Amino acid sequence: MFKKYSLSLVFILGIFICMLDTTVMNVALPQISKTIHTDLDTLSWALNAYTIIFASFTIPLTRVAEFFNKKYFFFFGALLFGIGSLVSGFSTTFVILLFGRILQSFGAAILFPLSMSMGIELIPGKNRTNVIAILGVTQGLASAMGPTFGGVITEYLNWHWIFFINVPLALLIILLGALTLNDDDIIQEDLQSIDFLGSLLGIIMLSSFTSVLIEGRTWGWSSITTLAVIGLSIVSFIIFMITESKSRNPIVPLSLFKDRNFSGASLVIILSNLFLVAVTVLLPNYFVNVENLSTLNASYMITPITFSIFIASPFAGFLLKKVGTRWLIFSGFMFMAIGYIFYADFNALKSVLFSCISGAFVGIGYGLITGPITVIAASDFKGAQLSNAQSVVSVLRQVGISMSVAIFVSGLYVNLSSAEKNTIKYSDNAILAMNLPSNITQKIQEQTTRSIASQNLNSKSTPNLPANSMISTQISENKKKIEKYAKNAYTFAFSNLYQKAVPFIFLGTTTILFFSRRKKY
Repeated sequence: MFKKYSLSLVFILGIFICMLDTTVMNVALPQISKTIHTDLDTLSWALNAYTIIFASFTIPLTRVAEFFNKKYFFFFGALLFGIGSLVSGFSTTFVILLFGRILQSFGAAILFPLSMSMGIELIPGKNRTNVIAILGVTQGLASAMGPTFGGVITEYLNWHWIFFINVPLALLIILLGALTLNDDDIIQEDLQSIDFLGSLLGIIMLSSFTSVLIEGRTWGWSSITTLAVIGLSIVSFIIFMITESKSRNPIVPLSLFKDRNFSGASLVIILSNLFLVAVTVLLPNYFVNVENLSTLNASYMITPITFSIFIASPFAGFLLKKVGTRWLIFSGFMFMAIGYIFYADFNALKSVLFSCISGAFVGIGYGLITGPITVIAASDFKGAQLSNAQSVVSVLRQVGISMSVAIFVSGLYVNLSSAEKNTIKYSDNAILAMNLPSNITQKIQEQTTRSIASQNLNSKSTPNLPANSMISTQISENKKKIEKYAKNAYTFAFSNLYQKAVPFIFLGTTTILFFSRRKKY
């Protein structure tokens, strides 16, 4: 009994720390930027490098672990993640922080998929489905907890501790693993060779694809750099598919996707993580920069999502057996759609109560999906195919996160730019309507425009008009009008994104057509 629970804890912790660090840095970026004197655009690479490397190297490093020794590679992944966390925590410059994050990401690329595949292999019998569901729920829960966890740690300690906290957890994984993992229990696949060409092509394909998703907005979607990286991704994908179809020991067996349930699960994993991250990443930004909440309070606004995932997930395992896959996935996307409909309402988004209700719906929807879909993705496979399936699923989860950043953050920048232009236009007209002397009007317009334009696109608040003792009352009244207009404009910049996303969430319900009506889990 002790061994079963210890093993479960080892693999749960392995998944937890890897997924937590995909989002834990988000709310701490402004604090980190001030401490290490680096602008946010440069600093974002410490965040993006983790996702890119995690996605690109998961499959090749999993295959290397299968070829040599999964147990010791598992320990090595935990150790590498812990060392990377320590380096990141002690960092005083961007270069050191980036190096630490790179170490973390390579550790995660080993630790995460092995936690999934070994966790499923080593918990046999009737408990297997429950363990798979718990491991799946841990992934979504950790990712959703990231912003809240990062906000609380940054507020009460400092940003260094969002990395330091990983070190004892990594040591606990190694210690418990050493006590409970036996070589005889681990299924070591008899692989004759490693598909080096497929591995190289896979790394090029995934790194270029995730890079363009994350950095396409910065580079410019029609720039030569973006188009070249897209071209590299497409060409490497085509060659990769040809190589894998002819390889004796492919790094990604294409036969996995002949299984309808696995193909459907893969699509659902991408979409569900895309829609979850679109909320957990963007909303703290809104509450800090538009509603002027503290970083800590903004982080708390995400808590209903995490809490709802935690509450809904246990019911999902029960419902999977009772109502089946199709109804459960359909219900999950419908709940997420309802949450997005609330977020899409201009006035509801500004209400703390309705924002919490919206987050609860999104969390319930994701909770109904994440555990069962992990069970479905693993249910038809054993041995090497199971490891391959979990590696692919791990990558697809990161792809969903990257796509969310590409689509929603890019859309937000466009909306914020439009809000800025409209606010400047409105303020100019409001100032002209005061019928002040031309020299005063021009001065106020210039200062107001600078006040709006100088704001960072991620930190839009209301403009500050200059005071003037002669016309203070008139200016004060117009200032309030402009502040109200600006707040509404920037609120709409966020709500409009969720409004446009609603039809695509409803479209996500069509993924149920992939799944068998009668299959039991």
